[in-house]
Amino acid sequence: MNIAPLTLALWQTAYASTPAEALQRLDDAAARARAQGAQLLLCPEMGLTGYAIGPGRVRALAEPADGALAQAVTVIAQRHGVAIVYGYPEHHPHGGQPFNAVQAIGPDGQSLARYRKTHLYGAMDRAQFSAGDAASQVFTWRGWRLGLLICYDVEFPETVRLLALQGVDAVLVPTANMAAFDEVPELLVPARACENRVFVAYANACGSEPGIHYGGLSTVAGPDGGVWTRAGRDAALLRTTLTREALDGARRSSPLPARRTDLYGPLAA
Repeated sequence: MNIAPLTLALWQTAYASTPAEALQRLDDAAARARAQGAQLLLCPEMGLTGYAIGPGRVRALAEPADGALAQAVTVIAQRHGVAIVYGYPEHHPHGGQPFNAVQAIGPDGQSLARYRKTHLYGAMDRAQFSAGDAASQVFTWRGWRLGLLICYDVEFPETVRLLALQGVDAVLVPTANMAAFDEVPELLVPARACENRVFVAYANACGSEPGIHYGGLSTVAGPDGGVWTRAGRDAALLRTTLTREALDGARRSSPLPARRTDLYGPLAA
């Protein structure tokens, strides 16, 4: 099947002070991304509300997946004709702490996929959020098989491998990685891409929130582990085009067919 290339924009940005300001900035980023030919805009983790904002603020801003924030993103996606993958706090239906969630909205305004962060990092993450209890599932858009993870999730080999076993082509990762952990974009993201023969797009925040300085270095790694694009420390809008040729070439030497699943039982223990 002849599948057209997919052009991504990664929005590396500091957090806004309010959701209203974040939406205004998202509208501008979506306009710039589309003007550069991007078909999908990938935003940082919790990009509409801020990340290190405390349990009370997270709970106050949490809403259902079809709430006011989603409706506002839908308008932006439709206005600019670009898909948007954004992070937000999702209301817990049973009264627990909200979920750290991500949603993909298509340029027609339809929800393409949703995911709740399953691996919570550190005391702050655990204080603010409930962990999701479902692995990410592949969805198809423009002929590309895509998957969603959030920040710390991508540091676990199992999360990307589960998506690879579903046939994923590209893993989209909103993140809020701190400056002390550059090994994630520099080493782990390319490794996850290479070991699974997939693209991994990792969109980080920059700037600071109280007590936290974000490291930037938003990265797209290709299926051979090569870095296709990487930001510096400051705000940036990266653009790169994923191709089937790169996937097909890397997959000719994929290790996945040689897996010995009969030996791996203890990994699930």
